[in-house]
Amino acid sequence: MLEGKTVVLGITGSIAAYKAAGLASKLTQAGAGVEVVMTEAATRFITPLTLRSITGRPVVTGMWQPASEFNIEHVSLAEAADVVAIAPATANVIAKLASGIADDILTCTVLATRAPVIVAPAMNDNMYRNPVTQENLARLRARGFVIIEPGYGRLASGKTGIGRLAELGKIIGAIRQVLQRKSDLAGKRMVVTAGGTREPIDPVRFIGNRSSGKMGYALAEVARERGAKVTLVTTSSLPPPAEVEVVTVETALQMKRAVTRVAKNTDALIMAAAVADYRPEKVARAKIKKKSAKLTLGLVATLDILAEIKGGFIKVGFAAESEDVIANARKKLETKGLDLIVANDITIKDSGFGADSNKVTIIDKNGKVEDLPLMSKREVADRVLDRVVGILVKR
Repeated sequence: MLEGKTVVLGITGSIAAYKAAGLASKLTQAGAGVEVVMTEAATRFITPLTLRSITGRPVVTGMWQPASEFNIEHVSLAEAADVVAIAPATANVIAKLASGIADDILTCTVLATRAPVIVAPAMNDNMYRNPVTQENLARLRARGFVIIEPGYGRLASGKTGIGRLAELGKIIGAIRQVLQRKSDLAGKRMVVTAGGTREPIDPVRFIGNRSSGKMGYALAEVARERGAKVTLVTTSSLPPPAEVEVVTVETALQMKRAVTRVAKNTDALIMAAAVADYRPEKVARAKIKKKSAKLTLGLVATLDILAEIKGGFIKVGFAAESEDVIANARKKLETKGLDLIVANDITIKDSGFGADSNKVTIIDKNGKVEDLPLMSKREVADRVLDRVVGILVKR
């Protein structure tokens, strides 16, 4: 999605400017050509040499820069950009953009570009909450700028409040989404589940599993980037994907109720969550004390969400198996009435729970088997969604 795209990365004079190095690195690793534009104030926080070393590209810091391949910087950069991302964006630069002021290389570039512009504010909480800043952000939104809200946490002043630069993953997700506004899932609704359910034993203990939720989050992010309106039902504490509705649950019963509610008008339900098969028969109201060498828990089966939820939507399940992977996945596909099932062998190194990659086999209800090599979970998500799109087209 970022391969071959030109991202003009604007950096302004915020203490969060150092984080732009990480952002530039991730974008470059994803295959994007990153053209960095820095305000004079930004160079007081991080050096142009750092950004040049990361991107392998010259860094533009002024209007009158002689040693540059760009003819007239602000025009050439503006025309080259597939997207302009300003991260971090100070209150000062936001005010300039809202007023159409173009008195430095960055604001000139933004004024001259027809590419979409993403603004990620970072500043003191009082500055961010100030009505003037909020009015300026509202004006930018009205003009089609994408604003990534800052996070809450410890600020440079030592206070705790809203104003921290958004997580880099959220910024990159927004960039990907902007680049893929026209896509094969545009206008479609999708529900994705993620994480392992937690079935309480007492107020402090639960029965759970090792699922991190990474696969479900990858599916939600990629579906959103391909144009779908996505609802993510999750037990995971991973940072929420940008522009995705997130419903947080804990138990299998809570997940079932949430999925039932949000799946009424969906086009596809993808159950990537690892739902516990059993739950304690009784939940202790108080913490169970250690009184003997043994403790016996009575367990009962949890709800079968995929089998019980009915509808005209596409149903995709996941099967994490340690033996007889294909046979067990086929059985689950049939008994739950699925259109697709994604089977992964959790005994394979760097695959499955907690890993950033997955080795999966996709099986459809017609018996077609697609065995995929080990790949990132985002790549797996793209391949699964390719199959979903194929079914939607036939319908």
